[in-house]
Amino acid sequence: MPAEEPGPALIPEAADWLRRRSWSAADRPTAELLAAKRAAGPAGTVSVVLPALDEESTVGGIVEVIRRELMERLPLVDELVVVDSGSADRTAEVAAAAGARVVHRDAILPRLEPVPGKGEVLWRSLLVTSGEIVCFIDADLREFDPAFVSGIVGPLLTDPGIQLVKAMYDRPLETDGAVVPAGGGRVTELVARPLLNLHWPRLAGFVQPLGGEYAARRGLLERLHFPTGYGVELGLLVDALELVGLDALAQVDVGVRHHRHQDSQALGRMAATIYRTALERLDRTHRLKAAEDLARPVLTQFSRDPRTRDFSAHSHPITALERPPMIEVPEYSTFATGRPRQG
Repeated sequence: MPAEEPGPALIPEAADWLRRRSWSAADRPTAELLAAKRAAGPAGTVSVVLPALDEESTVGGIVEVIRRELMERLPLVDELVVVDSGSADRTAEVAAAAGARVVHRDAILPRLEPVPGKGEVLWRSLLVTSGEIVCFIDADLREFDPAFVSGIVGPLLTDPGIQLVKAMYDRPLETDGAVVPAGGGRVTELVARPLLNLHWPRLAGFVQPLGGEYAARRGLLERLHFPTGYGVELGLLVDALELVGLDALAQVDVGVRHHRHQDSQALGRMAATIYRTALERLDRTHRLKAAEDLARPVLTQFSRDPRTRDFSAHSHPITALERPPMIEVPEYSTFATGRPRQG
């Protein structure tokens, strides 16, 4: 059998996008960002949101850096909010002491019973923030660099055509004292990247499609469905492509991301949720033809009992619950008409 002919790395549209819409944080000096922010007026207001669940060891350091470097030293960020999704530790206390406004997930839109999941927190955060640019930052980052915020907010401040910006970075795997330089992002490489390359090849140029650090215009976010769980990053990216087109999306290199790594079973649950999020979008756009019973929304995993040495099965539902575009929520419409500008 002859060797397979090598194909192009990316389709032409994605290759062109990668060349034009990928930058480094250093490409936009702080003076340029501040000038652009002043010129933008209300459209340049920036809210930073940290979704947090049991992150007392890291959330304070992130908040401290953002407040000191991007609110006090450089007036780039107008609002810093930590949304606590039910932490059992001192996450809320630590975040507040470091200078963030802390809001509990359950206090936002109380008429609607909250469900667990990161996407649920991000969706609700639109109701308690006021910036026209919203920047999401994961709360488990270590050695936090303010470029994670300034870098991805930069294109939104300087280019009115940009709607959403993802951070890209090296993601080392750090475990048991050993460091594998490119070993992190296992779900990205094993699940998300194959899905995007196969079904949404225009998005194949994103280095970190599942990264939790991204910024977008409120006018875009409020029109998107939010998967409530781990599928939120893939769902938002795919839906943004459909809504505003590839040229309105961008990515910025911010260096290295250090964070806590999850075990393989947690990654399996994450992967299954992301896969189901993709299936929902393929079905919604009529690109997937399959009987409903061919996709069973349950993931079964196995672990060995340390006492009996037997394997036991554990099943987890793979949720497909999604929240509607926030602009359709009555409370948001009322809020938006008189939304205060907060510093």
